Amino acid sequence: MDLDQDGNVDLLSGSWPGELFFFARQPDLSWAAPEMLKHADGEFICIGGGIEETPEQLLITGHGEFVQEGTAMVVKYHGRTLRAKPGQSMAITGTAAAVFAIDWDADGDHDLLVGDIAGDVWLVRNEGSASEWKFAAAEPLKVGESQLHVAGDAGPHCADWDGDGDFDLLVGDGEGAVSLFRNDGAKGAPKLAPAVPLVAPGNPGWGDDVPSEPTRGARAKVCTADWNGDGQLDLLLGDYGNVKPKPLPVTPEQAKRHLELRAELAKLEAEFAPIAYNPPAADESEPARVAREKRIIELQGKILQIRSELPKESESHGWVWLFLRAPKSAKGE
Repeated sequence: MDLDQDGNVDLLSGSWPGELFFFARQPDLSWAAPEMLKHADGEFICIGGGIEETPEQLLITGHGEFVQEGTAMVVKYHGRTLRAKPGQSMAITGTAAAVFAIDWDADGDHDLLVGDIAGDVWLVRNEGSASEWKFAAAEPLKVGESQLHVAGDAGPHCADWDGDGDFDLLVGDGEGAVSLFRNDGAKGAPKLAPAVPLVAPGNPGWGDDVPSEPTRGARAKVCTADWNGDGQLDLLLGDYGNVKPKPLPVTPEQAKRHLELRAELAKLEAEFAPIAYNPPAADESEPARVAREKRIIELQGKILQIRSELPKESESHGWVWLFLRAPKSAKGE
């Protein structure tokens, strides 16, 4: 994908916070520093991002960072410094943006398709040119009169899956499934047909349901290629899943120590959850707020330390799975 039309293949990435990152390929094949893409009005593209404030919480959705300033904990967010008011907690979250560039309206430049954690896919039109981008406000993609929606963590990808000369839309979802939305429209005016399932949901292995061997998981992200050179597009699927590591031998002394550590961990987590996740009292004093935030940081450090000393009960992985298309029949089906 040559987003800036300079003859070099570039890289475009979404992110957990929600902003979109452009990595320009240089003539010497190195990569320029990442650039956060912006709308034409100068705001960073982060669909569903921003600041939401209630009396109980200051919630930042996007590329924010907690920073200690003196005795206070603040959030740095796109050049702004945000501070909680008395009685407010602060939190940072994201939209798990996944992005794909395509000339959606056939006007000679790249538009952006962005999937989010809710399972929606958005179109961000480029109303500028191939080299001078002017990205408009996001608009939801629709199937008929309804907004396109999948089971969370939407990952869009366009390719001519049915071989009729125009691009279709494939979307991976949070359950690990992949759906095909055929394009029945005209050039420059795509019209998406209802979803056709291509890949069933996976099994990421949450909680006690962790497999011992790699199993196709969740959060499917897809790419197409003629992998085996038979003239048909095949499907590559990246996912997220958990697997049980092979147990290591432990001595009786180590086993005893592990029991002690797990008991200590349970106590620390029981103390951590209420003060980290519940809103503070509305009349909380400044010294009390400082002490609470300090204790949260102390508990986080102790919890991480203990977890590092215990055997892992599961490991997270991102696998890539290959789905080959079945050979065409004599009728070309």
